[in-house]
Amino acid sequence: MQQGGHTSTFLILHIWNSVYFEKVSILKLEMEVSPKFVEAKTDQFLPSERWRIIKNILMIGVAFMIHFTAFMGASNLQSSVNADQSLGTFTLAAIYGSLIFSNIFLPVLVISWLGCKWTITLTFVAYMPFIAAQFYPRFFTMIPAGLAVGLGGGPLWCAKCTYLTVVAEAYATVSDISADVLVTRFFGLFFMFYQMAQVWGNLISSAVLSYDMDQEAAVSNVTLNATLVGELCGANFCGVSSATENPNLEPPPPKRIQLISGIYLGCMVVACLIVAFGVDSISRYDRGRTGSATGQSGFKLLSVTLKLLGEKSQLLILPITIFIGAEQAFLFADFNAAFVSCAWGISNIGYVMICFGVVNAIAAPATGSVVKLTGRMPVMIFAFFLHMTILIAMLVWRPQPQQGSIFFLISGLWGICDAIWLVQVNALCGLLFPGKEESGYSNFKLWEATGSVITYAYSPYLCTSVKLYILMGILCVGVICYLVIEFTGRVSKSVNRVKPDFELVASIEKF
Repeated sequence: MQQGGHTSTFLILHIWNSVYFEKVSILKLEMEVSPKFVEAKTDQFLPSERWRIIKNILMIGVAFMIHFTAFMGASNLQSSVNADQSLGTFTLAAIYGSLIFSNIFLPVLVISWLGCKWTITLTFVAYMPFIAAQFYPRFFTMIPAGLAVGLGGGPLWCAKCTYLTVVAEAYATVSDISADVLVTRFFGLFFMFYQMAQVWGNLISSAVLSYDMDQEAAVSNVTLNATLVGELCGANFCGVSSATENPNLEPPPPKRIQLISGIYLGCMVVACLIVAFGVDSISRYDRGRTGSATGQSGFKLLSVTLKLLGEKSQLLILPITIFIGAEQAFLFADFNAAFVSCAWGISNIGYVMICFGVVNAIAAPATGSVVKLTGRMPVMIFAFFLHMTILIAMLVWRPQPQQGSIFFLISGLWGICDAIWLVQVNALCGLLFPGKEESGYSNFKLWEATGSVITYAYSPYLCTSVKLYILMGILCVGVICYLVIEFTGRVSKSVNRVKPDFELVASIEKF
């Protein structure tokens, strides 16, 4: 997921492209919305509208950054802080398990009821029980809280993707830049903010956990662990080491976890307020849009989401989508537990993840600029070879506590790969499925979450080396299927299918 969630949750990641709408008369729209809008005047977009669109994107980006500062910071600690009976890992599995259900049934329904703005605002609240459960982490508190996060995650990410895609198309009507380029830039800008959440969330956790540490104890642990980590950590890690066997795995005091959780809860409240009071309703830009499932309800929403599985393009993009969820889950759970926590100590997890977040935040917008020069395929192939090299290196590397620079190097390079996968695969989804935004977004999060939940589910039972081989296999299949999409020209066929048409109802604001 992450994020999103997890990255989350979240995984999360998500550039979409080419929203196409039916042209509907303004009079009909006004009568459908409310009689009080009958006298509203319509105008074409003015150049000044560009700044308002940018303001909305920035507000959404900042809100997601603050919100996922809390969620990512807490999620990165789960496999180490709540390691007893794999509570943290099973909680992450619950998050992504419910996210699968959420992405099938909820996005179209919730967005049709609330609109994108209020869907984002209210689904932020669904994440709060997960942070509150850290005050008393037990199976009966953590698992239900994780399920709540997953239920909110589907509508949250779908609403965000829909909003950014619609305003990108709107922006294109008052600029000389094509919608294809704008949607990539807007999502790159969003992910720059989003991935900065890794920095702030992990900085908070690391600062609290490392404050006033007994330096002499830390030094003695390094001396002791130097003879153990080669056998117990890295690719050899099988989740059986105890705090007695390896002092690096000793959980921090509960009071420090509670302090971190209190800070995180405050962040989530602030994020809700930013969206509620700082973002315009999407109705300003998509007055004629009916959506993918207008007029449908109940189990018909399931068929709307899964209908895309009948298209070859959707089937071909599934493996790389699943890989995105799997690689994020591996990084946040297995890399943190098997490499960082086991070999270097729990208090250093945050610092290593900060490196990942910074590089990811820089690479997300940069990849859009690079693609403009080179095209998408060379960038994707570069990411494939880089990520495969990292996975092979992790198989042969035996981490030691004095090799701190290598931990940062791996997390930084992983951040580059993750940014490319998120930005380009999400952009590809938007290009392949114009006019089916909610369904396309739901499918992406559905299969990304599937990759995450499977990875979290088998994590307590497999050694790290086996998990690395599984990731390599999924990555190879995913890139092969992606190349089939490129060489068969499916992207260009979809982009040229429809031409968008926009009108601005300047005096109508739906809050």
